[in-house]
Amino acid sequence: MSSNVYAVAAVTLGAVLLAAVYQLLFRSAGDRKVLKVDEFQEFPLIQKTVISHNTAVYRFGLPRPTDCLGLPIGQHISVCANIDGKEIVRSYTPTSCDDDKGFFDLLVKTYATGNVSRIIGNLNIGDSIRVKGPKGQFRYTPNMCREINMVAGGTGITPMYQILNAVTKNPEDKTQINLIFANVNPEDILFKKELDDCCAAYKNVKVYYVLNNPPEGWTGGCGFVTADILKEQCCPAADDVKLLICGPPPMVSAVKKAAMSLGFAKAKPVSKLEDQVFAF
Repeated sequence: MSSNVYAVAAVTLGAVLLAAVYQLLFRSAGDRKVLKVDEFQEFPLIQKTVISHNTAVYRFGLPRPTDCLGLPIGQHISVCANIDGKEIVRSYTPTSCDDDKGFFDLLVKTYATGNVSRIIGNLNIGDSIRVKGPKGQFRYTPNMCREINMVAGGTGITPMYQILNAVTKNPEDKTQINLIFANVNPEDILFKKELDDCCAAYKNVKVYYVLNNPPEGWTGGCGFVTADILKEQCCPAADDVKLLICGPPPMVSAVKKAAMSLGFAKAKPVSKLEDQVFAF
């Protein structure tokens, strides 16, 4: 074989190897997950979308535009703030998912007496929060059960919204979602347009609203989420059915008791995914 043939072969092999390395580097950069379980990292606020007088969606930037947060569906992150010399940590579930590159979104209701929520509410564009994760004992996988009943109160909608988005984005996921969303007043219903649009677009999504102070002509539920409402709006207890709950502790406790009266297994304080009832 002549030296010219060797030279051509070497160049060809080099080009192939270079292309493979370049593709690997590009793919690695594009798929990079930035969350760290044991280390807080700082992420800057890049956008704020006001939802109501005390609620907004805060968008935080990731280091690269191709980065994703790296958060499994059904899990949450820890946000840390230094308040009066003490490290205060609170849990939040992003409303974005890993399909969203370069950022993650947090829906936060700010309370005057709040700790971390008040810090987030006072952030200016460019200010940072400290985050680590993933955290949590629940991880959603497509078609993990036939139906999922959900009961959310207020900002407890965030993990439900995350799972609902995962279901509707995956045409292979046939899970039926039955969501009961409880709030005090009509203006407190977060993501109402998005939820209504989702119901209209997907036959496997049903949302039922409950209000403490319903307006005249209201056709949804009134008062608190009771066993009767669960029975009317949710799928009956079965081995392939789950009930997920997230909201104020009194609501969570009441819904658990109501669920048990309807035959759902008692939720355990740990993380057995076999349990029919799980409270975030």
